[in-house]
Amino acid sequence: QVQLVESGGGSVHPGGFPRRSCAASGFTLRNFDMSWYRQVPGGKEGEFLGYVDKGGVATYAYGVEGRFTITRDNAKSTTYLQIDNLKPEDTAVYSCKTPFGFSSIWGQGTQVTVSS
Repeated sequence: QVQLVESGGGSVHPGGFPRRSCAASGFTLRNFDMSWYRQVPGGKEGEFLGYVDKGGVATYAYGVEGRFTITRDNAKSTTYLQIDNLKPEDTAVYSCKTPFGFSSIWGQGTQVTVSS
């Protein structure tokens, strides 16, 4: 079965953010660009954060602060999202995505709640 499996999530304190991972299952990640999104509570649509291309070069959405870092490890077929100096407004459901054929594959999405 072709899927993206995310790990991490839960409640975290401001400032801390365990690196989130998104692992490919059933296919090889090295052939695909990988994107990260988040859906904030009450938001109309998902917010595109950025993507990392097959060569490992990351591009971020306009307005996304320098606190975000997207990387990948092709040997592990995994992409990562790191957010530094976590803030309460970073509370959201975070998801990874890759184009696949004529469609896309999404990770299952995981909730991150930032509170003190």
